[in-house]
Amino acid sequence: MVRTKRLKTLILAGVMLWPILGTAQVKIGYISSERIRAEYDEFKDAESQLQLEFQKVQVEYQDMLARLDSLKQGYETQRLMSSPDWRREKELEISNLEQSLQIFQAQKVGPEGELYKRQAQMEYDILTKVKKAVDKVAIENGYDFIFDGSVSLLYGKPTFDVTDDVLHELKKVTDSNN
Repeated sequence: MVRTKRLKTLILAGVMLWPILGTAQVKIGYISSERIRAEYDEFKDAESQLQLEFQKVQVEYQDMLARLDSLKQGYETQRLMSSPDWRREKELEISNLEQSLQIFQAQKVGPEGELYKRQAQMEYDILTKVKKAVDKVAIENGYDFIFDGSVSLLYGKPTFDVTDDVLHELKKVTDSNN
């Protein structure tokens, strides 16, 4: 399904570019966004930072879960010998903690959670830098088009791969910021 969609996109791009390519000298390049993601230190640093944050959330969740299990075990152990008021109180406490766990999970790792939003913001910031680097390489080297080969390129001559140039540009920007 995805390959079919990519192939259709590639064919459509070819059909749309044919009139342009047939009438003028067009300079085309491509990058490997997968390689940039793997080699650009800022991507790796962001991934490590998100992993640490996720581990902290996981530890906090496990602590809450252990507390819930402890409450449930205590309740089961003393339930038969306790008053109805005590049982209701413990059942309410257990129910509240279960709700807290669900809310915590949604707030931290759910689709609208803090970690998801943090990841999206970090990716946006990094991809903005990558886009600027691609634009700079394209303008400085006179490229008319630069495609992301990781998305839909079936074959590309290595001479048209400008991934190294983009990585070099990103490194220059990173070095100048430090």
